[in-house]
Amino acid sequence: MIKPRNMMLLGLVLLILSPLVLPSYQITLLNYIGLYALVVLGLVLLTGVGGMTSFGQAAFVGLGAYTTAYLTTTQQLPEWLAWTAGSPWIALVFGLLLTAVVALLLGALTLKLSGHYLPLGTIAWGISLYYLFGTLSSMGGHTGVSGLPSLQLFGISLDKGEKIFYLIWAAVTGAILISRNLLNSREGRAIRALKGGQLMAESMGVNTFRSKMAVFLISALFAGLSGWLYAHTQRFVNPTPFGLSMGIDYLFMALIGGVGSVWGALLGAGVLTMLKQWLQDLLPILLGSDGQYESIVFGLLIVFMMQRAPGGLWSLVIRLIPARYQADTRLVVNDAAADLPRRPLPAQGTLVLEAMNVTRRFGGLVANNKMNLQLHAGEVLALIGPNGAGKSTMFNQLSSVDTPTEGEVRFLGQSLKGKNSRAVASMGMSRTFQHVKLLPAMSALENVALGAHMRGNQGVISASLHLEREEEQRLLKEAKHQLERVGLGAYLYEEAGSLALGQQRILEIARALCADPCVLLLDEPAAGLRFQEKQALSDLIKKLKTEGIAILLVEHDMDFVMGLVDRIVVMEFGEKIAEGLPEEIQTNPAVLEAYLGGAE
Repeated sequence: MIKPRNMMLLGLVLLILSPLVLPSYQITLLNYIGLYALVVLGLVLLTGVGGMTSFGQAAFVGLGAYTTAYLTTTQQLPEWLAWTAGSPWIALVFGLLLTAVVALLLGALTLKLSGHYLPLGTIAWGISLYYLFGTLSSMGGHTGVSGLPSLQLFGISLDKGEKIFYLIWAAVTGAILISRNLLNSREGRAIRALKGGQLMAESMGVNTFRSKMAVFLISALFAGLSGWLYAHTQRFVNPTPFGLSMGIDYLFMALIGGVGSVWGALLGAGVLTMLKQWLQDLLPILLGSDGQYESIVFGLLIVFMMQRAPGGLWSLVIRLIPARYQADTRLVVNDAAADLPRRPLPAQGTLVLEAMNVTRRFGGLVANNKMNLQLHAGEVLALIGPNGAGKSTMFNQLSSVDTPTEGEVRFLGQSLKGKNSRAVASMGMSRTFQHVKLLPAMSALENVALGAHMRGNQGVISASLHLEREEEQRLLKEAKHQLERVGLGAYLYEEAGSLALGQQRILEIARALCADPCVLLLDEPAAGLRFQEKQALSDLIKKLKTEGIAILLVEHDMDFVMGLVDRIVVMEFGEKIAEGLPEEIQTNPAVLEAYLGGAE
């Protein structure tokens, strides 16, 4: 049996031998595939993983290309640039710096957009940069710049496709390693969490804007590097390859290969490049050379493929490869790794969470009106009421997802005014969601490890260079511990989306516990569960209570609540109508009238 790693080594050897055995034309195609793959790798991270669609990546390619064209061909550089002496390697540094600055500025403007506004924003600045390239007279306008020098490396002139081939594919290999390292890390999980919803990610302590900016910057740098290589491969630059049309082609490459896969980027770049070439060669013979038949046929083929393989060609390839030849992508957990530090829990009975006259208005609608409640360490408090009572709104005030119009919420003695859900999570409050918010394609282990995001501090650079392995093992060990703690230890490597609803709700609790909270907020945890699943959930909550965690649960299932909690707060029409022990609530006339439909 051939091991997956050996198959990868075999592919690398074939790549190294390619310039020695293939004709120049084929090497040229491979060079273009490598250049395109660099850009598409960035799109896989940005669009496939981060969920942000960009049509403007070609403009970043242009920034890298035009920067080196200017620095290497201008006869009289400004004094502050004269020291570069036309060096392409210094131009690479300048190109990446310029690309990073522009990406940061554009990201600050567009990444706060959502829905269809984000891709429209990328179209806008992509077109703007394209026309900027064409209007710069110093850069030859639409005619372009010629006479770029060939690259020199270790005294060897990379003036032919066969020579620069190795540099292009070394850059692609490096980008693949960086991408894979990043995705299999704490920062990578944060980026992947963006597709699961910003509310969920922020509640786990993820700075979603920072994660968006990080992946946007990386994708732009990959594109800028591709532009630099393109310029010194062609030794000529004009605006044509950096317009919206090419930006759309890059997206097509990602979709064709598999927008969620690093290897799909290579496959998509190769298939699209070769397919275009074959159509351009074949269709004029069959249909004549009077029309753009290749564009028509190409478009129809893409539509057909998107219908038959919406996950891209890589997903089809994976299905065809026997399981024994596929790499084992499961994360290995080192049980000998050091434990993460834990926060000290407040003493039993300590007041940890308090709502004081909390009122929330939405225009003329009063969703919460002068709500008061208290939660103590080691206590289970239920917030119940009929549908529309304002429970979820109150839950959002307590977790800083929303801000009270009047009144105040205090957590561990501190006011939560001006604090967002991420800040509150770092203080020791964790939560689940009424509608389960998991990343279904990720394993249970990875989903739970996301909850420990705040307990790590290694950044994007460390993750990309694979320097955060020690911390990563500590985070994974904690995630495994929490899964075992809630009874899901046998499902470490199962996809979260394949678990039953009851298991998914327990999985959310494990993720919340991974943040090491002293207060746990559960939003309708028993909704949709069968009797035995409710029993398992009840046993888990009782266990957490004995460990000293304060738990507030929002529920409307009276049977589930009564034998579980210490106290109950009942809401109706946004107001508290009763508070007390379960047996008191069961006989309260106001509760029976409002919640149970009236006393007999």
